[in-house]
Amino acid sequence: MNDSFFRKIESKTGVPMEEVFALANAIQYADFTDERQMRQIIRKVGKLANKDVPQHTEDELVRSILKNGKSVNLTDIQGMLGK
Repeated sequence: MNDSFFRKIESKTGVPMEEVFALANAIQYADFTDERQMRQIIRKVGKLANKDVPQHTEDELVRSILKNGKSVNLTDIQGMLGK
């Protein structure tokens, strides 16, 4: 990918690509059985989406992820947040 592509994304979303890459890396290497890691990722997604994640929603997301025992991606979490 070229640099201008990333600059266009940054200008449209207001999110620095470094933060997007850091989140993607965190998700890729996350332990989806670790509640603390899941909460950190959910909070990061909420922050990047500029959306407040109420405690009860965070709790539901964590329970769902831990129950399913599978990895999730950014799209899954955004969908759960109703974005």
